[in-house]
Amino acid sequence: MPTVKVRNLKNKEVGEVELSDAVFGVDFNESLVHAAVRNYMANRRQGTSATKTRGNVSGSGRKLWKQKGTGRARIASLRSPLWRGGGTVHGPQPRDWSYQLPKKMRRGALRSALSERLREGNLFIFEDFTFENAKTKEFVSTIGGLKLSDDKKTVKTLIVDSLDNENLIRSSRNVQKTKVINSYGLNIYDLLYHEKLLISKTALQELSRMLDPNRESAATEEAA
Repeated sequence: MPTVKVRNLKNKEVGEVELSDAVFGVDFNESLVHAAVRNYMANRRQGTSATKTRGNVSGSGRKLWKQKGTGRARIASLRSPLWRGGGTVHGPQPRDWSYQLPKKMRRGALRSALSERLREGNLFIFEDFTFENAKTKEFVSTIGGLKLSDDKKTVKTLIVDSLDNENLIRSSRNVQKTKVINSYGLNIYDLLYHEKLLISKTALQELSRMLDPNRESAATEEAA
């Protein structure tokens, strides 16, 4: 089992924690992660783009000139797609782009991404994220003191903790490139988009329990 140092918000080591091989020690499955990202992006699409057909555009419905004898091409309506300002043929219409990915595939992609973040050295475990006040300045100075990157630039950081931690949420909501989420709301897109992953010990336990494949197999056998 991989062992990771546990830090506090002053960037001091306060202990160690063993991570589950079944969750944080799996190989990176690129095709599975790609499928999970495509599913996440498709489910986020609004699907509200639309064009007007000849039945939707404004304009008279009368016949512009008689069928024969004028020497011009016959036409029935000003709203015809052949005319400027007429309807659009075969244009996009509102639709639902979402589809369901099997639960085992979604959780497998999360395990793969979490394991890759650990191998990169971009996964950090913290004892807690306790802030006395909901102050953005305090939050920024604390995160800067952790020295997550050698560069002075602000890195994209994902913090996984309880959503009941109101001071953490309020102090970080105006900070660009930083997002706070709970363990049950963790998704594959946020894992890949953010460069650094900060997890509290409580959230780590929830993730290990939720993503444990042995627990999934036991639940399936009980259901059968």
